[in-house]
Amino acid sequence: MPVYEYRGLDGAGKPVSGIVDADTAKVARSKLRRQGLFPTDISEQAGKATRGKGINIEIDFSRYFQFVSKRDISVVTTQLSTLIGAHVPMSEALTALVDQSEKPQLKVILSKVKERVMEGGTLADSMSHHPKVFDALYIHMVRAGERSGALAAVLARLAKFNDAQVKLQGQILAAVAYPILMGAVGLFIILGLFLGVIPRIRSLFDSLGGEDGLPLITRAVFFFGDMLVNYFWLGPFVLAALFFGSRAWLRTESGRLRFDKFKLNMPLFGKLNRQVAIARFCRTLSTLLQSGVQILTALNIAEKIASNVVLEEAIQSATKNIAEGQSIAAPLKASGQFPPLVTHMIAIGERTGELERMLTSVANAYEEQVDATVSTLTSLLAPLMILLMGGVIFLVALGLLLPMANLSQMIG
Repeated sequence: MPVYEYRGLDGAGKPVSGIVDADTAKVARSKLRRQGLFPTDISEQAGKATRGKGINIEIDFSRYFQFVSKRDISVVTTQLSTLIGAHVPMSEALTALVDQSEKPQLKVILSKVKERVMEGGTLADSMSHHPKVFDALYIHMVRAGERSGALAAVLARLAKFNDAQVKLQGQILAAVAYPILMGAVGLFIILGLFLGVIPRIRSLFDSLGGEDGLPLITRAVFFFGDMLVNYFWLGPFVLAALFFGSRAWLRTESGRLRFDKFKLNMPLFGKLNRQVAIARFCRTLSTLLQSGVQILTALNIAEKIASNVVLEEAIQSATKNIAEGQSIAAPLKASGQFPPLVTHMIAIGERTGELERMLTSVANAYEEQVDATVSTLTSLLAPLMILLMGGVIFLVALGLLLPMANLSQMIG
């Protein structure tokens, strides 16, 4: 069933707008009038950012910057869990979600999900038509909840899982946001020196006989200033070449493997990257198993969540072992990429039949370690960035002050 976006007036004459699902625009108008609304404009909503034809075309630029975030999906999941837990019929629950959603893009998606459910499809199958919003993990958990008759509990667990992932992403951003900000401030200070101060001082030295008698560090400062002033237009091209070149390299198998190895072993952030990947893997696998997803399917999904080729290869070996009736812990330990704590806890969980609980414990432990690592990195990176910026500014100042000290001799 198509979805229409409308604008109009309510009974009191106040402007209103929203989305309504109907077979045709005429049916949509009738539906709105029955609700006491008077539509002035109705257009089919298909997620496009343009309306009209020819010179009458309208472009809604805001649509290009709209996206459905994990936080949005977490809120929707929590609301749906609450409604289903209260024994509200699925069609009414989805209608409530559509009416309550504030993002037009999410309204359209939920409306299409509702339409397919009303046509007899399952909730999981209906959501699977929107893989950019509902990923494989989400679909498999919903399907497992529908089959087991515990959909409300599974959705609540899924909402909690999404909240944990959002929190983890926030911690990672917190670790890098301050150094990036400090680096940007330092870059602007250095640009100000090279573009505003150094050219004036250089003109003074040129009037006193040129650069032949200047110290090496001063000539180096002037050289970098010339490069910056005369070839600044090359900067965007160099950055674009580096960006697209690195993307092409990362698409190759060897490039992705080398980069992922570097991410796990890089200074300062290598430990954090490993902790985040392991926490995600354990949390995802635990959540899937608790929701009734088969272990082979759960491992295949959790493998992608790790987002690292090196760890994915180790998880693939564990999947093969499970398919052959063996353990998960042995190949993870043999890979050398998972710490002993993780492999021991998984081995204990397999022996005792409490794998889900052990994975949850590991995920909790590593998320706490991520908290501690982020705090440590933030406290270390701040003074390091200050020292780096101070060192660059000191070198520039030294290059300018050394000849200034001998200015009287140069004048003589």
